[in-house]
Amino acid sequence: MALTKRDLFQKRRQRVRSKLRKVNVGRARLSVHRSNKNISVQLIDDVNGVTVASASSLEKDLGVVGKNNVEAAAKVGAAIAERAKKAGVEEAYFDRGGFLFHGRVKALAEAAREGGLKI
Repeated sequence: MALTKRDLFQKRRQRVRSKLRKVNVGRARLSVHRSNKNISVQLIDDVNGVTVASASSLEKDLGVVGKNNVEAAAKVGAAIAERAKKAGVEEAYFDRGGFLFHGRVKALAEAAREGGLKI
C-alpha cells in the first residue's frame, strides 16, 4: 500500500512534534501553518494549553492580504516577534509541523529571529 502525500505530511508532522515534546522544558512553541495562499503562526504555551500570541497574513493591519509570497511571511514573522515581546516571551521552539524549512516557512523563522525571538 503506497502512502499518499497527506500520509507523508502527517508522519513528518508527528515526527517533528514528538522531538519537540522530548526537549521542551517550559518554553513556548511557535507553531506554523502554511496554506497555498496564506501563512499563520501561533505562540503556544503547552504547559497551560493556551495561545499566547498569534499572527496571520489574513490580518488587514499587516498589509499583506492576498500576497502569498516570502515578503508576506517575513512581515508575519516580524509581527509575531513583536507580539511575543509584549506577552513576555523571549524564547520558543520552532514547530514547522509537516512543512519543510524552506521558502515562506524559513522567511517567517528568520524574521522572527531578527525581531528578537530566540528560536
